[in-house]
Amino acid sequence: MAHPRYSYQTIAKTIDHSLLKPEMTRDEVAAGCAIAKKYDVASVCCKPSDVRFCAELLKGTDVEIGTVVGFPHGSSTTQTKVFETQKAIIDGATEIDMVMNIGLLKSGELSEVEQDIAAVVDAASGKMVKVILENAYLTDDEKVKACQIVEKAGGHYVKTSTGYAPTGATLEDVRLMKNSVSAKIKVKSAGGVRTLDALIDMLDAGVTRSGATTTSVMLDEYVTRFGRD
Repeated sequence: MAHPRYSYQTIAKTIDHSLLKPEMTRDEVAAGCAIAKKYDVASVCCKPSDVRFCAELLKGTDVEIGTVVGFPHGSSTTQTKVFETQKAIIDGATEIDMVMNIGLLKSGELSEVEQDIAAVVDAASGKMVKVILENAYLTDDEKVKACQIVEKAGGHYVKTSTGYAPTGATLEDVRLMKNSVSAKIKVKSAGGVRTLDALIDMLDAGVTRSGATTTSVMLDEYVTRFGRD
């Protein structure tokens, strides 16, 4: 029986297959790219040093090449984030997941946070920019302010987490973020979304992308339960 709301392709194209663990070897990165290709997910999200490697492995597929900027703490200077973004795109990145400057947001330096994000958006030259808020460190009021700043700065997505903070994505945060931006800004969950049911719950709450490391487990379970259209 088909899933009542989400096709296999919809589920697969929600997933940004994460290849960000610092200890990952090139063989493990290559295996991750093979999974991304086999299951036809939305993207891989790899370390900056692996962008060129992943882009070569995934050439000819429609799997996007994502990478991270200012990761995982968001505290790099704006100039450094701009350079990271430009270099990543030269190397083949098609999507950028940048970490917001968390400390500046919590300091109330909202214009600096906006300028930081806007500079990365400009450096990305039209490529998709997802802005990681790292909700584990924010109050609900700060999450709302951060979402509004991302939209004002020209970002395309607000993202819950890096996956390397004390907590990751929650349904409550996703709903709050979804309600804090206009319809043109999308929401990405990351951190702790490891089962098919958890991913479906995130979709129901409003995400259109989710980071994942258990991609094959989730999508194999989808086929077992609902078939593949």
